[in-house]
Amino acid sequence: MTKITKRLKKVADGLDLNKLYTVADAVKELKTRSTVKFDETIEVSMNLGVDPRHADQMVRGVVSLPHGTGKTLRVAVFARGPKAEEATKAGADIVGAEDLMEAVQKGEMDFDRVIATPDMMGVVGRLGKVLGPKGLMPNPKLGTVTMDVKGAVEAAKAGQVEYRVEKAGIIHGGVGKVSFGEDQIAENASAFINAVIKAKPTGAKGTYVKRIGITSTMGPGLKIDIASMEAS
Repeated sequence: MTKITKRLKKVADGLDLNKLYTVADAVKELKTRSTVKFDETIEVSMNLGVDPRHADQMVRGVVSLPHGTGKTLRVAVFARGPKAEEATKAGADIVGAEDLMEAVQKGEMDFDRVIATPDMMGVVGRLGKVLGPKGLMPNPKLGTVTMDVKGAVEAAKAGQVEYRVEKAGIIHGGVGKVSFGEDQIAENASAFINAVIKAKPTGAKGTYVKRIGITSTMGPGLKIDIASMEAS
């Protein structure tokens, strides 16, 4: 059984953890109760009524948060020639072709997002067993296989978040930092939640969104009133 520390007891003191909050009210509580010395990440988690083992129940996509995530992503781009130059000018951290493939095969993976031009997928495809399990494989549906390298890199750097449902039907993602303003966090969280709601797959049966929660790195987990989101 996990022991509840004195700090956690103090942070959660007076909170009804079974109460359903609006996003705005939950964010206010998390910001007010943040007592640690580092800038905590605010994370949204959603329990969905889907079985991702079935292709028609997979939930995956990207959402651009209005106020970014507070974290700068390191972006790797597989491209050649003019497109490689375009990627570099757009702010990509690593740009290459076969040389980048060889580096990744050696375990050099100092990046958070991978973008590739369509002509490079023959090279990138060899890294499927390496990039796939980490959720880094470029995908045209996510805008990471594209000729618009500049747009893809800039979107990633500006705070675009990729989400993908896990085996247990859970999706989670960071939506900002405690240091953000309440409105900024609330707008980011709402954008993330609404994107997942709109991404309901054709094969989903019954209740799609079962639970929504929001928490900070060291803070309490608060339940979000699903009805308040579906009405927004």
